[in-house]
Amino acid sequence: MTEEKYMGLAIELAQRGCGRVNPNPMVGAVIVKDGAVIGQGWHEYYGGLHAERNAIANCSCDPRGAVMYVTLEPCCHYGKTPPCTQAIIESGIKKVVVGSFDPNPLVSGKGIETLQKAGVEVQTGCMTEECDRINEVFFHYIKNKIPFVVMKYAMTMDGKTATRTGASKWISGEQSRHNVHHSRHRYMGIMVGVGTVLADDPMLNCRLENGKDPIRIICDTKLKTPLNSKVINTAGQIQTIIATASNDEQRCEEYQKTGCKILKVKEKDGSVDLNQLMEELGELGIDSILLEGGSTLNYSALQAGIVNKIQVYIAPKLFGGANAKSPIGGLGVQLPEQAFKVKNMKITAIGEDFLLEGDL
Repeated sequence: MTEEKYMGLAIELAQRGCGRVNPNPMVGAVIVKDGAVIGQGWHEYYGGLHAERNAIANCSCDPRGAVMYVTLEPCCHYGKTPPCTQAIIESGIKKVVVGSFDPNPLVSGKGIETLQKAGVEVQTGCMTEECDRINEVFFHYIKNKIPFVVMKYAMTMDGKTATRTGASKWISGEQSRHNVHHSRHRYMGIMVGVGTVLADDPMLNCRLENGKDPIRIICDTKLKTPLNSKVINTAGQIQTIIATASNDEQRCEEYQKTGCKILKVKEKDGSVDLNQLMEELGELGIDSILLEGGSTLNYSALQAGIVNKIQVYIAPKLFGGANAKSPIGGLGVQLPEQAFKVKNMKITAIGEDFLLEGDL
């Protein structure tokens, strides 16, 4: 196998930690000796052993003199677990091939330097782009201290998210909806506006077998979320945050009694200040959000500049209707050159639908 094949295997292993390790990065490690893989591991869950230690623990023979391929620079500090550099040095591994540099100030080159000072050869630059891609959430969060926000919506080929009567179930096909639950598992939070709660009474959970429910975040400026709604009734089982600008303490207490967390932020243009909200959520350790809002919240999020990625499911349907809803509401831009630009586009066929993804 080539170096790329070994690192490719490490990337596959890293992705097994998807949705389980937030706000830590997904990391995979492969140990090779005499042309054979003798150990592999990945960061399995937040607070658990890191990939390097798992790979060393799973070795089928003595790793002395072996080469480790790891998707992210090994840590060199004490956190939930001891430094991985220490485990690598003690194992006798002679060389470490690193995919991504760790932007965490506690590591950021220090892990590589620690290994080199101990006599371990370090090689960088192997499939760096691919290794970076799997941890776009971690890199954003560690650098900016605010969540990585993915705006997701489904629409018809004529750009409608509902018919003229407001009916919207279902626009996308079953396979697309299943894929959305993978996103709900992957990202730490899911955010909607109170309008979505009032219109659809959604559960906002993950329906995959063994899937992880995201933290539910409701943008509710005036505290209009019904106390008998599904998100409130299940707040004791699934973590639920209501972001509000209301000072009605009695109303706040009613939500808190159900298990909701009330997050008070200032009001901006008649809605919760999304920039302040992102800072508050970042301080709570929420590294990523799947934004499944309606057209009003979507436009507000774009205006606030909090959106990092777009996911658009396009169904082979046409609704028509001059007043039928579109995914982005608000005032909109005045001129074409003022458009919110999307780059790094990727198109994936999912059943009869197409998923368009891009970075904002």
